[in-house]
Amino acid sequence: MAKITLKNIAHSYDGGNNYALKTLSHEWHDGGAYALLGPSGCGKTTLLNIISGLLQPSEGQLLFDDADVSSLPTEQRNIAQVFQFPVLYDTMTVADNLAFPLRNRRGRDKLSAAEIDRRVEQAIAMLGLEALAKRKARGLSADDKQKISLGRGLVRTDVNAILFDEPLTVIDPHLKWQLRTQLKQIHRQFGHTMIYVTHDQTEALTFADKVVVMLAGEVVQMGTPQELFDTPQHTFVGKFIGSPGMNVLPCEVAGKEAVVEGHRIVLAREYPVLSGVMELGVRPEFVRLADPGQGMPVQIVAIEDVGRHRIVRAKLNKHRLDIIVPEHQAIPSEPCVEFDCNRINIYQNSQLVGWNL
Repeated sequence: MAKITLKNIAHSYDGGNNYALKTLSHEWHDGGAYALLGPSGCGKTTLLNIISGLLQPSEGQLLFDDADVSSLPTEQRNIAQVFQFPVLYDTMTVADNLAFPLRNRRGRDKLSAAEIDRRVEQAIAMLGLEALAKRKARGLSADDKQKISLGRGLVRTDVNAILFDEPLTVIDPHLKWQLRTQLKQIHRQFGHTMIYVTHDQTEALTFADKVVVMLAGEVVQMGTPQELFDTPQHTFVGKFIGSPGMNVLPCEVAGKEAVVEGHRIVLAREYPVLSGVMELGVRPEFVRLADPGQGMPVQIVAIEDVGRHRIVRAKLNKHRLDIIVPEHQAIPSEPCVEFDCNRINIYQNSQLVGWNL
């Protein structure tokens, strides 16, 4: 296990000024569980491949426990990586596939046969593969093959880090929750440094202690799932995290009031004079439907019943507004909305206006 430090890391695939990964510096603690989250093309896999050694960064340094590994090949970094699609030996049994990376160790890293058997049995039990242990990998389902790939990373208990590149993409939906839970339990038990790449916010938020949200090659926020929900530092984070995401409305701010489409909204704090593009962010959970005359009038476009609650899709003049409504609550025929002033965020040029102004 290792502390991983990124010092002014950046990468361009063409060697020019078109950076797939823009300059960033971060420190990830030894034993932490991190998720790199963002849309396709945001740079998360590029960053993971730099950490693993599959890519050498165009700029900056990568440190494992303060040792510069930027130019070291993958095999000298002592990491395990699980890819999006299974990488297996079809002619080997499940148990032999799990044992393969351990049997190939040489010198002082060589393990005894008894230790290899112990680790393989432990991985088989953790992933529920007991019934398949002696079967050849050929002919197994995609779900089972990917579980074996996960196991090949997990049998190496002394690695600096375990890297996961969208490992649940090929897994059936009903198994994803089970495997996410198992990975979290394994992390708590062994304390590996784990870095997990995904575009799925549910995977990221349920797996990681801290989530790194990326956009267009940049880290826009790193924080706990609760921090990303409560205080998204960028409007993109607010919209990307949540189901549905945060409502973002253009506004004007004057002291303790925001003005949205001519309607005055009381804020929980007083703001200084702010210029630039101003926006108000409020999550659907903190928008309340009200009777006529008790807020801002909206037009309902659609209602989606998702079981535990309903999602009301509405428009405030020309702006889309999502509202989460309890299942039992009646919806007024001429609805208005009110915002919880304590859960409103104000943004200037897409960046959260801090409370320390």
